[in-house]
Amino acid sequence: MAGSTLAGVPQHISLAPEQLLQGGEVVVIVDDDAAIREPLRRYFSNQGLAVEESATGAGLLDLLKHRKVALVLLDIGLPDIDGVTLLPQVVEKDHDIAVVMLTGVADLQVAMECIRQGATDYISKPANFDQIFHVSRKALEKRRLVLENRKYQEELEEAHFRLRLLHQLSLKMNNVYLSTVELDEILQAVLVGITAQEGLGFNRAFLAMFTEDEKELRGHMAIGPGCREEAGRIWGEMREKGMDFGQIVQDIRQRCNDDDSQVNRIVRHLTVSAEEKDNLLIRAVNSRRSVLVSRDYGGISLLLNRDWGNGEEDGDGGHLPAGESVPIPHDLIGTLGEGSFVVVPLYSPGRAFGVIIADNYVTGRSITGVHVSALELFASQASLAIEQSHLYQEMQQRLAELEALYDELNRSKDLLVEAERYSAIGQMAAQLVHTIRNPITSIGGVSRILQKKTDDESWGKYIKVITRETARLESTLNELFDFVSQVKLEKHPLQLCDLVNKTLLLLQQEIKRQQIKWHIQCPPDGMTARADERQMRQVFLQLLKNSVEAMPDGGVLTITINEEEGQAVIRICDTGTGLLSSQVERARDPFFTTKTYGTGMGLTLVEKAVEAHGGTFTLKTAKTGGMEATVRIPL
Repeated sequence: MAGSTLAGVPQHISLAPEQLLQGGEVVVIVDDDAAIREPLRRYFSNQGLAVEESATGAGLLDLLKHRKVALVLLDIGLPDIDGVTLLPQVVEKDHDIAVVMLTGVADLQVAMECIRQGATDYISKPANFDQIFHVSRKALEKRRLVLENRKYQEELEEAHFRLRLLHQLSLKMNNVYLSTVELDEILQAVLVGITAQEGLGFNRAFLAMFTEDEKELRGHMAIGPGCREEAGRIWGEMREKGMDFGQIVQDIRQRCNDDDSQVNRIVRHLTVSAEEKDNLLIRAVNSRRSVLVSRDYGGISLLLNRDWGNGEEDGDGGHLPAGESVPIPHDLIGTLGEGSFVVVPLYSPGRAFGVIIADNYVTGRSITGVHVSALELFASQASLAIEQSHLYQEMQQRLAELEALYDELNRSKDLLVEAERYSAIGQMAAQLVHTIRNPITSIGGVSRILQKKTDDESWGKYIKVITRETARLESTLNELFDFVSQVKLEKHPLQLCDLVNKTLLLLQQEIKRQQIKWHIQCPPDGMTARADERQMRQVFLQLLKNSVEAMPDGGVLTITINEEEGQAVIRICDTGTGLLSSQVERARDPFFTTKTYGTGMGLTLVEKAVEAHGGTFTLKTAKTGGMEATVRIPL
């Protein structure tokens, strides 16, 4: 038999064994005739195939328990069990086993029955070894094509799942701004997508994010084996029921929050200072490159991603990246309890957010460049979600500032009018005092003299009227003057920096229209003094308003607030038109003004209010060419 050939079948066939058998698989020859079984085993072995043999059906069933069998050459006439009866048991144990039936009786009905029971092919004895090997090779090739087709189908389904999930993540983020709660739902969905078998299939996934001050990287959330199993059920339901993304994240939140206590303990210990530039996590996020830590290639090694598409091809069809040496992160390996993991950075063009760490702690499966590339897709969605959440938070902050400004404007909308009205009252009172008071005093004095010198009762009666009414006028003038000049203070702890900022808000329209640049310098903790808020608001408003009006064509407004010798010192300096030295001396006099409008009482009232607080007010020409006003009040 060994020397014979069939027409059209080559005597010597040279095939690479790894193309037929993979991963420790073997071919099993089952025949009770040792004269056929042993030479056939040697022939197959010479062709480079791993071969086992058995003389009985029981021996085959035992081999199936301990070895990975790719092909069975099964004789129908076995001493302990009929081959046709044994065939369904073999197929039931592993549907991927190829079975070629051998028989000494050419019976078409038996052959058809074997094919129906799951046999791959049928050979009638006698047949030479070349023919048997040829049929076996075809059976193995057919089996390999089936397995590869199934593998490709699974990969397509997984890719479709990932694309669908990424698409739904994008829709979720495009439809709404993300609050903190919604962001956590998105991030948890991303982690479950990374760990789900239908997703990337990692065993564990950890998320670490920078704190608000960006000084520390802290663990935020994690998904581990317990929730991974639950995630598989979630994705199965999603496929079967057509669940939308809202239902998915809701299920994730309900089913995964209380699980995986071990991974939650681990993620709480993931704390790294941003100053540790050589730390693996900080280095990955700063360089914006994924990092693969692996012990699969000559001990524990660390590879920084340059191009996951280039490099040596690995056993799973991926590529090993070109790497560079960096310190081995023993502390991180100790925290995770795993020496092989991948770190993928989360970032936007303007800032870094954190990292995702994924490993195969349970299965020990190797992490390839293909896995890292797929993980980077999920990381990009997580980065987009975090960026959108930050934009939402910033928008909320801006809205809060606008609401505060609106409230401040509502409270102070009449303040400018009131200040002008107050100045007008002061001007009127001063005019009454200086214009009317002297004549009234003279009339009163003369009437009193006349009253003493006349004895005529009829004239005395008229003189008394003049004296009495003159006294009433003098009293009225004095009361009016006292009302205007008296400053009633209600002192409370007052944050001066906040008050200046709020007052600036009232002048923002003029500042923007006149293209004025302004700067304010305050101590880190602010400056607090006991003062009357209403009076100090009028002081700052008048001084800031004067500076803004002095710069109609733009300029720079500088405000500094600090402490000097137990006093709060507020300096307001502008680059405006300024005043002449003679005008500076008279600027605080009542009714003096260089404007075409106004009463000239503004700086007078400022000085009066500051003095009422026990402070001082000075005005001088600034080095910048404008004016510098300085207010000092005791702390």
